[in-house]
Amino acid sequence: MAALPENTISAPDAVKGNPERPMIDVILSCLDDAKAEEIVAVDITGKSSLADHMVVASGRSQRHVGAVADQMVTALRDAGYGKPRIEGLPHCDWVLVDAGDVIVHIFRPEVREFYNIEKMWQADFAADAH
Repeated sequence: MAALPENTISAPDAVKGNPERPMIDVILSCLDDAKAEEIVAVDITGKSSLADHMVVASGRSQRHVGAVADQMVTALRDAGYGKPRIEGLPHCDWVLVDAGDVIVHIFRPEVREFYNIEKMWQADFAADAH
């Protein structure tokens, strides 16, 4: 096996997959920095096996929704979480950012009001109430 050159720079711990901040904190901070509006974080642990948290936020326009999503991708990468999966960027009415443990929905206000998904996930589900 070949030895690494001595001038090799090792990546910081955050980039190696040992992030310093919890993902939910990175996302909420990013949304605040990007001036997203009406940010709601819902703990869905035990309600769904898809993720631990769901975050819903609004952008003022299609351009703002797209910019918030792009900024979130950059923030997650910089924090060591890799690139999340993204849906909805071409139209930017509703952009879904799937970061694994946290799913983020960024809506235009009219679209958010129509779907009202945070209300559904905030409902109190009775476990196995048959």
